[in-house]
Amino acid sequence: MKTTTEIRSDFLEFFRGKGHTIVPSAPLVPANDPTLLFTNSGMVQFKNVFLGSEKPGYVRAADVQRCLRAGGKHNDLDQVGYTARHHTFFEMLGNWSFGDYFKEEAIAWAWELLTKVWKLPAERLVVTVYHTDDEAFGIWNQKIGLPADRIIRIGDNKGAPFASDNFWQMADTGPCGPCTEIFYDHGAHIAGGPPGSPDEDGDRYIEIWNLVFMQFDRQPDGALLPLPAPCVDTGMGLERLAAVLQGVHGNYEIDLFRHLIGKAAQFTSTSDLHNKSLRVIADHIRACSFLIVDGVLPSNEGRGYVLRRIIRRALRHGWMLGQKGPFFHRMVAPLVEVMGDAYPELAAKREFVERALLAEEERFAETLDAGMRIFDEVAARSQGALSKGVIPGADAFRLYDTYGFPVDLTADIARERGLSVDMDGFDAAMEQQRETARAAGKFGSSTTMPAELAAQLAPTQFLGYEQLADEGLEVLALLKDGRAVEKVEAGEEVAVILDRTPFYAESGGQVGDTGEFEAGAARFAVRDTQKFAGQFHGHVGALASGSLKRGDRVRATVDASRRAATVLNHSATHLLHAALRGVLGDHVTQKGSLVAPDRLRFDFAHFAPLSTSELAEIERRVNAEIRRNSAAEVHHMGMQEALDFGAMALFGEKYGDRVRVLRMGDTSTELCGGTHVSRTGDIGLFKIVAEGGVSAGVRRIEALTGQGALDFVAEEERRLEDAARLLGGNVSDVTDKLKSLLDRQKRLERELDALKAKAASGATADLATAAVQVGGIKVVATRLEGFDAKALREAVDRLKQQLGDAVILLAGASDGKAALVAGVNGAAAGKIKAGELIAEVAGRINGKGGGRADMAQGGGDDGPALVQALSDVPTWVGNRLI
Repeated sequence: MKTTTEIRSDFLEFFRGKGHTIVPSAPLVPANDPTLLFTNSGMVQFKNVFLGSEKPGYVRAADVQRCLRAGGKHNDLDQVGYTARHHTFFEMLGNWSFGDYFKEEAIAWAWELLTKVWKLPAERLVVTVYHTDDEAFGIWNQKIGLPADRIIRIGDNKGAPFASDNFWQMADTGPCGPCTEIFYDHGAHIAGGPPGSPDEDGDRYIEIWNLVFMQFDRQPDGALLPLPAPCVDTGMGLERLAAVLQGVHGNYEIDLFRHLIGKAAQFTSTSDLHNKSLRVIADHIRACSFLIVDGVLPSNEGRGYVLRRIIRRALRHGWMLGQKGPFFHRMVAPLVEVMGDAYPELAAKREFVERALLAEEERFAETLDAGMRIFDEVAARSQGALSKGVIPGADAFRLYDTYGFPVDLTADIARERGLSVDMDGFDAAMEQQRETARAAGKFGSSTTMPAELAAQLAPTQFLGYEQLADEGLEVLALLKDGRAVEKVEAGEEVAVILDRTPFYAESGGQVGDTGEFEAGAARFAVRDTQKFAGQFHGHVGALASGSLKRGDRVRATVDASRRAATVLNHSATHLLHAALRGVLGDHVTQKGSLVAPDRLRFDFAHFAPLSTSELAEIERRVNAEIRRNSAAEVHHMGMQEALDFGAMALFGEKYGDRVRVLRMGDTSTELCGGTHVSRTGDIGLFKIVAEGGVSAGVRRIEALTGQGALDFVAEEERRLEDAARLLGGNVSDVTDKLKSLLDRQKRLERELDALKAKAASGATADLATAAVQVGGIKVVATRLEGFDAKALREAVDRLKQQLGDAVILLAGASDGKAALVAGVNGAAAGKIKAGELIAEVAGRINGKGGGRADMAQGGGDDGPALVQALSDVPTWVGNRLI
């Protein structure tokens, strides 16, 4: 039996032998790609290669890519645990050709690996082809020798051109082409028909490999133009393949899942290894662990929200198994046992992943029991005839907003009870919040070029490391509203692509440069510089005068002072990162940054607020590195060489085979393509101005450098001098003066409290003699000038002791507002509730309140309505006593 570890190795070694470069898995968070929530297929890291904007150093590649489908357009979360083959996290085996081999080699190698290396019975394999792809049909039939009755032509759905399971396209336009899929026949004893038949959704025929042949460029009018360099993109699900090679029918029966399910059963004290909840836990630990490894932490928005949903779904299934205490974080260790060798980064960050999961378990445990009680109440109402088994959207939102139940968790629990959720109502209640996880949309954004243009141009050559101005730069393209134009006139907004540029394009947190172009009478104001298609510097702005056309030569000048200020902040973020790791620990990783001319912002993984002493030490370490005035060394090397050199890759960045390494002093070595100081002393001064939480497990530091830091310190000194002047001293004795002032204030407050208590005692004695008898109960309802809520409570307590059987309502008035305190004592407690009395009076003075039966408080407006409401209290009490 082949283990999953052996299958991964077999696949990569097979294609290594066919001349393929073995490429490591990309992270689950796509690098520099705002159009995707997660890496959901093997081709994501090669998207720019297919679009023509990125040129790798190889034409054949193979990899095992980790993928996630749990949010946005590609979301399998609801099915996980209830079917044999759905997962949130899965591994995709893929081999790729970028303009090298095509259909014949791809098909022949796939057949060789399946039938010769892994020795699958040829008679169990069935394939599909696009109905017009005679070339693929011929290769299968004549070259491979597969009988024609086991090669199924799949047509278009509902007659729409190219809308077929066997025609793949990246988007509505761009690279596309037919595909051939390989299915494994589990045998006639399992229900289901072959692909393309009415009962194809059965489990007998399972797709194991998809070979995509990208050979066309689809135009806006639907026309298909041949690509100059056809490509191959294949994908084979490791879990499905392992099930076939291990002789089992469901993915959860393979060796990897048997190990995880066994551990989940142990941690939840569950004996039934077929329990669906164990499947959910085993699946979800993979998704959660790898998301955290790749820089995602639980939060209430975006990717972090998806992670929180998955974690809480796993915890709820543990709760169903009777496991109320933290257990999910213990699943990381067995996961490392079965996947740590293939993914060393998982083993390296095991402790951090465990801490992140435990923190989320403890957070959710506080609300789960209470939330489930509310759900039970909602479910009971929803099972009535009038509700038709639907949980109202407003109730689903309340569970989300108050108890932290993601709506799909509510839907999951509802489904088990034969209920559904009114999702339209939930979306309406959510309003703006409902967009917590951005949908994975089409490839393309404001910084994406037309594919045909990207394929024609060479990547922009960046000159800005050495110079801030240059001339003779050629205008290669003008983009207006995402389309290429030949010429622009004064006043038009465009993005200009040059062959070379000194302008830095926004990436790695560093903002894009601003400045201007000149070309004869033409003046172009650059207000931002962005990366287009990951390879081209797009100078975004407006033509101030003249005209500009493709092919013109321009002189480009960067705003030097703005760049210089930005550079100080960027280099300081590197020193800050190193200092954070030195003070807080190696678990600190960058979660994002903003490097602007006027400030820097650095987000990092950490689970607790930083103490004053920690912040002081971090600031001290950064300034110590600045004073050392170490050179900022730049090295260019291979990726693995850089990692061996000690370089740290930054979160959310994509790196090529050759990388740029920046080393400053002995503490900071990072991969970075940004612009930096020549020596650390250029930064001048580093000053932290704020620290706070961004989301669960993520903290943020904001800081200033250079002149900005000096200006901040000067302003702080001015404020300190103002404070010293107001305190009647000088800067050196501000602390003593302030302490003396606070001590005096506390003494005066104590004296004031004593006077108030004395006055309240006297007022209470007068009130006791003025009590009204109502049905044997003494009733006091009056307004007291200047009493706050605390004094009112003390007065009510004293009156209870003095009056015995009593109902008391006191109102303290001040500045047009009234505080209300009610008390019920003795025989009155059987029929009168203080909370009801407060609600009655507060409701008449535009207020509200509530509390216990014997003591309650509230508030509202002072005025005639209050006087009338108080005078009506004896009547109200009398009606309650009847």
